[in-house]
Amino acid sequence: MSLSSSTRTPAPNARGTGRSAGGGANRLPNSRERRPALAALAVILILLGAAGSALIAVNSGNREGYVAVKLKELPPGHKLDGNDFSRGDLAGATEPLIKWSDRDKLVGQYTTGWMYKDQYFTLRNVTTDSPIPSGGAQVGVVLDAGRAPSGGIRQGDIVAVVRVPTASQDSVAASTIVTAALVTNASGTVVADTGSTVSTLNVTILVPTGRVTTVAAAAASKTLVLVKLNPGTKTEVPQTNGGG
Repeated sequence: MSLSSSTRTPAPNARGTGRSAGGGANRLPNSRERRPALAALAVILILLGAAGSALIAVNSGNREGYVAVKLKELPPGHKLDGNDFSRGDLAGATEPLIKWSDRDKLVGQYTTGWMYKDQYFTLRNVTTDSPIPSGGAQVGVVLDAGRAPSGGIRQGDIVAVVRVPTASQDSVAASTIVTAALVTNASGTVVADTGSTVSTLNVTILVPTGRVTTVAAAAASKTLVLVKLNPGTKTEVPQTNGGG
């Protein structure tokens, strides 16, 4: 009797029905293995967002206020006052700009060119020199005591320019040469200071070009008198003042 053996040699090309527990070398990670990586990525994104927010906060804290134009536009030769300014906050390289804390230094200065709303001021935009408007001329006069108010005349004052007769011209009546002129510069005084013998007032006035010769001649002959007027008096030579 012959017995059949249950042990068979598997065919070389036979495939096993089972898989090893370790799997293949190119196996993709399953969902449980991906979760830690996703969590780490989320933490990194959160940290980057927090760092960005902190950087924005720091930059915001470094912003400073600077002087900008408040009105729609300012023409050349505009005399500045506080109503012309608005504040603009900036960060970074702003060295040429004028800080908001220094805005009072701009009051009384004049624009050197056209400026527009929200434009920032620099020193190149302003000058302390009063511009000469079209139709006007600046004339310098020297006044002694009695030729101007004892309280003095200052830059920005409005004065009437009067010619008075000399001692030998009693029959000649006094006449007003310029009804209202702007004082663009002034130094000295007609009343000597304590310990000083200087009592002359040097004044530069803005007059119509058609009256330059007459004013200069009266100043040279010392027949010219300046009469201080109300600051709101309209000058014969139109001026561009702050606020418009």
